[in-house]
Formats: sequence, C-alpha cells, structure tokens
Amino acid sequence: MDQRSEVTERFAEGAQFIAGSLRSGTSGRTQDVVDPATGETVLRYELSGTGDVDAAVAAAARAFPAWAGATPGERSDTLHRFAAALAEDAADLAAAESLNCGKPIKLSKEFDVPGTIDNAAFFAGAARHLEGKAAAEYSGDHTSMIRREPVGVVGSIAPWNYPLQMAAWKVLPAIAAGNTIVLKPAEITPLTSLLFAQAAQRAGLPDGVLNIVSGAGRDAGEHLVGHPDVAMTSFTGSTAVGKRVAEIATGTVKRLHLELGGKAPFVVFDDADLEAAVHGAVAGALINTGQDCTAATRAYVQRPLYDAFVSGVADLMATVRLGDPFDPSTDLGPLISHTQRDRVAGFVERARGYATVVTGGEAPQGELAKGAYYRPTLIAGAAQDSEIVQSEIFGPVLVVLPFDSDDEGLALANDTPYGLAASAWSRDVYRTGRATRELNAGCVWINDHIPIISEMPHGGAKASGFGKDMSAYSFEEYTQVKHVMYDITGVARKDWHRTIFGDRG
Repeated sequence: MDQRSEVTERFAEGAQFIAGSLRSGTSGRTQDVVDPATGETVLRYELSGTGDVDAAVAAAARAFPAWAGATPGERSDTLHRFAAALAEDAADLAAAESLNCGKPIKLSKEFDVPGTIDNAAFFAGAARHLEGKAAAEYSGDHTSMIRREPVGVVGSIAPWNYPLQMAAWKVLPAIAAGNTIVLKPAEITPLTSLLFAQAAQRAGLPDGVLNIVSGAGRDAGEHLVGHPDVAMTSFTGSTAVGKRVAEIATGTVKRLHLELGGKAPFVVFDDADLEAAVHGAVAGALINTGQDCTAATRAYVQRPLYDAFVSGVADLMATVRLGDPFDPSTDLGPLISHTQRDRVAGFVERARGYATVVTGGEAPQGELAKGAYYRPTLIAGAAQDSEIVQSEIFGPVLVVLPFDSDDEGLALANDTPYGLAASAWSRDVYRTGRATRELNAGCVWINDHIPIISEMPHGGAKASGFGKDMSAYSFEEYTQVKHVMYDITGVARKDWHRTIFGDRG
C-alpha cells in the first residue's frame, strides 16, 4: 500500500477528533490535502463547521473538571505514556509530515519528530513543578499563599509550516497545567495533528481533554476564538491574522497568547569566523525551505567581510540539493503550495527592479516543476526600507546588506516591525554581550541560528507577538494565579474595621 492510500484509509472516518473519536466535518465543504512535491491530492475530507467547533468545546468543557482535578503526578504519568506513544509512532509521524508539508525526510526524522517527543517528555516532568509561592505571613495577621490553577478550555490555532511541533507547543503546556484544549490545525496540514491526538488517546489521555477541529480560519477558527466557553486563545501565524484574532478575543475578554511573524536579522561583525557565518546563514535561511518565522532572512555584514560573505553564501547555496522529500539525500523540499511558491517568486521578481539576485531566483524545471519548488536565493544591493528587507517572505530567500560601525549594524537589525529572533556573529565577548542586550528579539543566538530546546522559552516582541511557548515559562500563559489569604488571629473585630465602625468598635 502506498503512502497516499494509507493516509486515505487511516482517516476514512473524517479529519475531526472530538471526544476521543474521529468523525467527519459538517460544514458541507471539502478540503484537499495536497503533496506539495507532486501537486497530487493525498486526502479529501469535509471541513469542520461551527457545529463541530461547538461539539469540541462542549467535550473539552465536560472533561475539564476531572482533568483539572487530577493530581500533578497523574497528569505527569499520562504525559510520560504520551511521549512513549509518540516515540512508537515516530516513523509514521515523520512520513506524514513529509508527505503533507514537503519537508525533507531527514528534517522530519531528525528535527520535527524528536523535538515533539522531547517536548512531551519535558512537560511530563514539568507537570509536577507548577510553581506557587509557599505560605507565609506577610501582613502579620494572615497567612498568604499562591495557587496556580488552569485557565479552562483553551482554543488554539496552529500554522502549516510545523504542524506536528506546533500541535505539541500548543497542547502540551496546556494539558500539563490541567487545561483541556481544542486545537485547530491549518486545514491544509491536519495529518500529524490527528496522529498526535490518536497517540494521546492510546496513552490514556481522557476523552475530551484534546480535540482537533480541521476547518477554515474564517469560520471554524473565528468561531473557536470567539466562543464564550473558551477561556484562552493561543495563535501562531502571521501578524495580520494575529491582529484579527486579538480583535475577536477581546469580545469575550480572553487570555491571549500570540506567536506571530518574524524577519530575523543575522549580524556578522568583522571579527567573526567567516566559514561559520556562511554555513550558519545558509542553514538558518533554508531550514524548512525558509518557511520558519525565526529563519535568517536579513544578513547584515560588516564591510570588511561583506564581499567574501556574499561570495561564500552564493557558492554554498549552489550546492544545496532539491529533490524528492523522501530521498534521504534531499536538502531542500518544496514550499507548502504552488500559491506560496508564486508568492515568494513575486517578492524576488519585484526585487530585481532595485537589487541584484546573486543566485537562485527561479523555480526548477524538469521533474521538479510539478512541485512547489524554488531555488535557494541570495539578494544583495537592496535598500533598508525596501520590501524584500522589511516584509516576511516565508521562502528560501536571504537578503544581505553591508554596515560600517557596530552602532549601525545593530540599529539596522532592529529596524523592522518584528522581534521574534536574531543572531550575532563575533569572537569578541563584549560585542556579543552588547548584541544580546540591544537586539530587540525574544531569542538571540550567538554564533549560531535556529536551535531550540524544550527547557528554554520561545516567543517574540513588537509585532511578533507576546507570550512564550515551550519551557516552564509557558505555564504563565496557561495558568491563572490565585491569592489565598487566611486570618490567623481568630479575632472577630479586626483592627481595620475602624474604617467602617469608627469609635463604635
């Protein structure tokens, strides 16, 4: 049985996972899941409608009291089993992610799937360490303590570029903290989110704690965000859509967590290791075919290294192998769709009017023309205020600009609306220390670009949103703090009662 037939058979009951069961959507509209490497349909399913969202939220609300009331140890045990179930499914998850997204299989196997399993293992431990302040007497007459409690039903929306990892980033901290969740994956990439949910069920996660609605953003997504029984919304996606999510969420005064777009700067000072910077720039720009909001997109290179850097990056980009995502030798897969490829190509074609395309800048011919492929592209000579420098492209495109002083380089790096990630390259500890302080981004790498780990938070500043994924810091998003205060005096008439009773004691 080939992979497409296997996927079709596995989700024959539908692409919604509600109250522990796969089911069909009820919107009356269908969605094709397409292999971007070939343009062929992998699965056709019926999209969720507002009724499906209502059913999923109701299932999550029913499951909430028991799951919130479970001990941290009980939730931890379930998450440990979940991590083991994901490990058992590793090969299937990697294949589905590559089939649905066009990721090279080595990326799915070595990054997406292991990262997801590690996240599950991390939150299995973190579930037992929800921090609260211990009891103490701050007023002298009372004992105070802090309880950290789950928010309730969480409605989350994940993007199409990392469907499996984004499902994990949304679901794991939420359920570890005792919440229940309805996740809406991107309608074009639902496969691994559904496999993720099935693994959770096999691990013993109670029905209704995790629900998946595969639907379009304008109906299922907006209905989920605005639902009165959803206490919190977590959204990852573009800044433009994030603004719409925020607008809807304010109608019911929801807790809001936004991880939005990025335009990460890659700052190379003149004492940097040139070979390391060149390799880091190519890898950081092309990860996931550039469809990564933390990808290196703007390289600022101090003038003494500029020409050598441009030459080195162009030469290295030319060695990157495009091909079948399931070929282990493939370095770069297709973009998510032909529409996205054409969008990326449009940015590059417009840039030809004001900058130089040093290498790439075209879709390949021959057999690869069937897919949404685009060659690695390096652009030089663009102005700081140009579209190619300021706008998020989400493709395998790196633009490089020179700078003279350190002040100028850091100022240029900060000169976009975004603030998700950045990197600085230098052998000088004082230079790099300054860069970590002055680069306005949620994550700053030194002499590297892209690595993430479960123990450390991920999230942005400025138009890149607010709040953190991964790490124990994510519990700040998925819990609410309650102050509990006990009188310890046993006195009926408190001293502060004078403000009401005065001399009547």
